[in-house]
Amino acid sequence: MRDLPRQLSVDQLAELFEGRTRFVEKLAPLDDPLGRAREVAERLPDEEKKEILDAHPAIGAKATSERSRREQGADDEPEVLAELARLNAAYEERFGFRFVVFVNRRPRREIVPILRERMQRTREEELSTAVDELVSIAIDRWRTS
Repeated sequence: MRDLPRQLSVDQLAELFEGRTRFVEKLAPLDDPLGRAREVAERLPDEEKKEILDAHPAIGAKATSERSRREQGADDEPEVLAELARLNAAYEERFGFRFVVFVNRRPRREIVPILRERMQRTREEELSTAVDELVSIAIDRWRTS
């Protein structure tokens, strides 16, 4: 397991966060960018939080990167994928941004009840949780790469 780096380039951060967003641009010049990512993310306007969440692939959908494909698990049961697609669409309609969860190598079927539970939250709670999960994913990616 790798320690968190003191510096990372924009390209390295873009790989960890699934895209070159304004958030990544803000992190790149900082010392300890992953350690400070939550602090920086908390201060982002909602529009920029939405931008970083929407850059991430939807759980159960075709992953945009090889890394995401591996992280999302190998649970390809048609019923699970259909339920995730339905819940993802409902989530995005309700909150206006993509559902993000730190899968942590769990099968997709274990994410379904989490997504259902998170649908019960307020938009503010969910925006905070989703961004926090996104940072956890990036930190895990760094440590396991």
